[in-house]
Amino acid sequence: MTAADARLGDFVTALTAFSQLSAHHLIGGRLIPAAGSTRRDVIDPATVERLGEIVDATAAEVTEAIEIANGAQKRWRKTNYHQRSELLHQAAQAMRQARPLVAEMLTREMGKPYKESADEVVWSATATDYYAEVARHEAGRVLGPVIDGQFNFTSKDPLGVVVIILPFNYPLCLLCWQAAAALACGNAVIIKPSELTSLTTLKFVEAFAGLPAGLLQVVVGGGPVGQQLVAHPDTHMVAFTGGIETGRSVAQTCAGLYKRTLIETSGNDPFIVMPSAPIDVAARGAAFGAYLNCGQVCAAAERFYVHTRVYDEFVERLVGYTRQVRVGNGLGRVDMGPLAAERELERYLGKLERARQQGVAVACGGGRPSDAGAGWFVEPTVLKDVSPEADIVNGESFGPVAPVCRVADLDEAIVRANDSRYALGSTIYTTDLAEAFRAVEEIEAGMVWINAPLLDNDAGPFGGRKQSGMGRQLGAEGLDTFRHTKFTMIDPTAKPHDFWWFPYDDAESFPGRGKR
Repeated sequence: MTAADARLGDFVTALTAFSQLSAHHLIGGRLIPAAGSTRRDVIDPATVERLGEIVDATAAEVTEAIEIANGAQKRWRKTNYHQRSELLHQAAQAMRQARPLVAEMLTREMGKPYKESADEVVWSATATDYYAEVARHEAGRVLGPVIDGQFNFTSKDPLGVVVIILPFNYPLCLLCWQAAAALACGNAVIIKPSELTSLTTLKFVEAFAGLPAGLLQVVVGGGPVGQQLVAHPDTHMVAFTGGIETGRSVAQTCAGLYKRTLIETSGNDPFIVMPSAPIDVAARGAAFGAYLNCGQVCAAAERFYVHTRVYDEFVERLVGYTRQVRVGNGLGRVDMGPLAAERELERYLGKLERARQQGVAVACGGGRPSDAGAGWFVEPTVLKDVSPEADIVNGESFGPVAPVCRVADLDEAIVRANDSRYALGSTIYTTDLAEAFRAVEEIEAGMVWINAPLLDNDAGPFGGRKQSGMGRQLGAEGLDTFRHTKFTMIDPTAKPHDFWWFPYDDAESFPGRGKR
């Protein structure tokens, strides 16, 4: 077989998978033909060709999935941690084996370059492996008792049925950050994927086929499907990633039910550059931080505060690296694919037009590539001499644009960085240790990257503050997100507790007036 034959085989396999998965849900361990009437075409954002279709789950299908999940969870919670761990490791291995096909499907369905899709499958597997182990390493702790001879300890219980509502930008990675932790803790999981990545998600979760049937299910559809899952009394936690307004609605519904939530609602991350930084490295890091996944990253660098002493050099070098970014179909030799949907293209171009109306200067990019063809491609864009009050600085762009503002010093940079309703991540480039530690101490964000933009660590918590959300995923903090802590006190001899039971000692009664 030639290399061309191999590529053709992969092409046919991916398209066949889309066809097989179209108009289905995964309920009770089986692919179920969808019974609903609300249908949506699945479109390749690079070619605008139809790949298949999805159908919104009916209320009856959602209810069935919830009932099955509750039954499966009651059995799963009794499964020992070693067995859970082995099954999750098997799932991680299956992800690695399916990587070429799943990565191709993700690129075709969502648009990101194949390298980024393949990386995402690997990150999903490593997160699953991490939680397979860490969940059984710590299931509570022994406490020093307050009474001689007693035994005090904490233990961990699963929450029950966890609903995971996913975005389109990192649908597989975020699925595993949340589902692997939830499953390792003894929960069942129902996934509501983005309408833009549903078919790839259905293929990807085949990696979990070794788990008991009904423990992980996928119901496809739009907002009403998610609303039913969130509001149902027999789901016990919601992990949501998406926009602020929808996240607020999820939080309000769950608050009324005292239902646990993990909510991540995007970001508008600052990127600070100080004179001590290696400017060329900072500019390369800035290009990556702004244009990764066509800027469709919740923790992307979206507003740049550069010290005036190095501002011009930084902008010049950033423009140079921006012009080197290769834009095109993610199955080609490119660095940046299209935006994920036509609605995203229209939204993003509207933000750039608003920036022009406000007098922002375009240093490079600013539109669509001349050879864009039918796909939803845009140019990576640098905006210079940008006012910190400009809309493009103060709202999430979720596209490949780098608006660069001047600042006089670190004090101003930190004030500007904190002047936002978002507080997910933040980056600073500096080789001054005092500046680095000031950034850690003073920047209001869930994460601070010093000379290391957009890195994750399965063992370190990911999450934000302010209106970027609440709760953490990854790390030990991410594990506790999906479990209750129970405190137990045991008196093994069942002695009477005369030191504080009735009748109270007369000597401890109020002495009365005039008797002191």
